[in-house]
Amino acid sequence: MKLLVVGASYRTAPVATLERLAVSPSGLDRTLGRLVAQPYVSEAVLVSTCNRVEVYAAVSGFHGGLGDICAVLAEQAGCQPAALANHLYVHFDSAAVDHVFRVAAGLDSMVIGEAQILGQLRDAYHWASAADTAGRLLHELMQQALRVGKRAHSETGIDRAGQSVVTAALGLAAGHLDDDLTGRPALVVGAGAMGSLGVATLSRLGAGPLTVTNRSTGRAVRLAESYGAGARPMAELVDTLTTVDVVVAATASPEPVLTREVVAAATADRAPGRGPLVLLDLAVPRDVGPGVAELPGVEVIDIDRMAALLADGPVAADAAAVERIVAGEVESFLCWLRGADVAPTVAALRGRADDVVAAELRRLAQRRPDLSDDQRAEVARTVHRVVQRLLHQPTVRVRQLAAEPGGDQYTALLRELFDLQVPQTSPVDTVPDITPPTGGDR
Repeated sequence: MKLLVVGASYRTAPVATLERLAVSPSGLDRTLGRLVAQPYVSEAVLVSTCNRVEVYAAVSGFHGGLGDICAVLAEQAGCQPAALANHLYVHFDSAAVDHVFRVAAGLDSMVIGEAQILGQLRDAYHWASAADTAGRLLHELMQQALRVGKRAHSETGIDRAGQSVVTAALGLAAGHLDDDLTGRPALVVGAGAMGSLGVATLSRLGAGPLTVTNRSTGRAVRLAESYGAGARPMAELVDTLTTVDVVVAATASPEPVLTREVVAAATADRAPGRGPLVLLDLAVPRDVGPGVAELPGVEVIDIDRMAALLADGPVAADAAAVERIVAGEVESFLCWLRGADVAPTVAALRGRADDVVAAELRRLAQRRPDLSDDQRAEVARTVHRVVQRLLHQPTVRVRQLAAEPGGDQYTALLRELFDLQVPQTSPVDTVPDITPPTGGDR
């Protein structure tokens, strides 16, 4: 099995494409099931956030696995695979490991070093584990990726270089409100992970009074109580909007919550000269509907705008230290991977030896029927000991050599010398029509 990453992110796809690719929590089990039901995909983890949709997979062949994953993503997006080709990036084998570790360390985030992605990776891994779509390879990959992310944040100052996306978005919002959110009334729409982060960040920045609204009023109340905020039902959204200056929208709604009609009604009732109503749309699919940004007195900051404004943000020296951590961890994982690849060959060699010994012992029993049971047992033990001693050093050495760069050559040579029949990855008869560009996410 080989590792394959196929995905789209804020770097390669507009929000509209990410919206179509996004998988809601209610659809995760189905999509993961569809992935591992494909001929070339045996394991899958799906990461779906406001900034990226990525599939981490164990595949039996590159082209076959790529075609299978792209087909599922295209089905999710409601389009033909070819329509996604220019927006997808592909990483295979060692490049796949490097990409996953960079994502976990926050090096691939819109805001370098933000830590929220680590929690999102953890959630994706737990979901795949519960759905039984993560096997030995992805278990090891995800556990190591989470460890790499923790190392990056505990051993370097990457947190100084990176804020959460919410913090960065609110920094942009402050630019429309005299560069200060202190004392500014704010509303958080949504009580999930991003909404919780929004309330916490607004509270830390001194905004207030804070209000939370959500489809489930109970969840809104619980979140609000944790930060001394208020809660209002979603049915009162228009009235609530008339009382605030900043809105953080982060729901999982498949349709816009802040439609043009809702926002227009709210701004019509706002006090004259109050200043703009700043809407931060951090949801995928978008919470702010088409045409809202055109309304007078309204500023909309969405993922597309954030990507453009933050594209030239500074990369702290700590990011270089994280790069070194990632490089070392990638090599360590690849060593493990190469060692794991030789295990079936070693097992096949030992199995072949056992078969030879068993055949010779049967032949001995036919030729020497006069031997007692004890004598035959002693001969069997002696022959097994001789074979095991002969195989011990070569198998230990081949494991060591296999863990080094180019070690797969030793594994192949062992199979050739002993004519070992080890299950191989299935060849691909046809190459799929789409071939997304490699390395597009870097």
